Amino acid sequence: MQRREFVLGSAALMTPPGGRRIRIAFLGASHPHAGAKVFITRDSADWELVGVCEPDHAVMARYARAGVAELTRERVLGDPSIEVVAVGSDVPRHASDARAALEAGKHIHWEKQPATNMAEFRAVLDVAARGNLLYQMGYMWRHNPAINAALEAARAGWLGEIFFVRGTMNTQIGEEMRRAEARFPGGQMFDLAGHMLDPMVRLMGRPERVTPYLKRGLRSDDTLMDNTLAVLEWPRAIGVFSSASMQPRFQPYRTLEFVGTKGTAVAQPIEPPSLRMDLTSAAGPYQAGVQTVSYTYTRYVDDFAELAAAVRGDRKLPVTPEEELAVQETLLRASGMEK
Repeated sequence: MQRREFVLGSAALMTPPGGRRIRIAFLGASHPHAGAKVFITRDSADWELVGVCEPDHAVMARYARAGVAELTRERVLGDPSIEVVAVGSDVPRHASDARAALEAGKHIHWEKQPATNMAEFRAVLDVAARGNLLYQMGYMWRHNPAINAALEAARAGWLGEIFFVRGTMNTQIGEEMRRAEARFPGGQMFDLAGHMLDPMVRLMGRPERVTPYLKRGLRSDDTLMDNTLAVLEWPRAIGVFSSASMQPRFQPYRTLEFVGTKGTAVAQPIEPPSLRMDLTSAAGPYQAGVQTVSYTYTRYVDDFAELAAAVRGDRKLPVTPEEELAVQETLLRASGMEK
């Protein structure tokens, strides 16, 4: 049995901490990540899925066939029993939908990319702060165990002083997705960079300089910047992130790497998670030399467990508002969309 099947299949048998399930609804569910999240919340002991508000009738019909209730926008925002709204709409609506949910007094799970400029991003965070409401970003690897083990090694000093970080996250997309991404000047960089810039920036802090390189690759029949790279500079370190839209069999080659004066941590592949450590001397749980650790992981499950615990007051969300601002600003700088 796969881990996801176990988690979802056994959820109904578990009693959530705090003794209550939290009512959640989706304001938009057309985002590529939304489908899995709808069914994780539907089948979780932590959550009671009220339903989905999705204006695309074809998308909503797929949820309806799976037994998910269709809701109006007014119901999602106006029902006081709904404590959390997951914003999974089309990207241009993310910030306005997130703000509407917060203004209605709801905590939010906020899908990537959260906003297309810093002004609308800051406005949403201001509403959350005034209402003392939670917002959790939808960066899908915040609970990836290989990435978090690499972060732990870097923060603990086991790698020495970090002087280089590198991420590669390519994909292969079809015509419909190319049209969707071409709406934004950052193209492929804007679509995927956040997932890896997120751990880079949370480790290293706000870069002093970000230089984007946004190119059209092998095609000239659309405007998508589909072969992209960004160079990030800190006072004593440098970083590189690249993302292209046309690599076949891309999953095994997605990589996040931290290089320090005492060793290197490489998460590759990122899914299923595998971490290769190479240390000059033993540190933490690792021996000197090269070793590889493999993990079991399912996207999104831990994110929603973390959010439920935070809504109940059992814990705080681990990423600070300052970190969220730095990640979003770096994403826009890397995408050539800083204003």
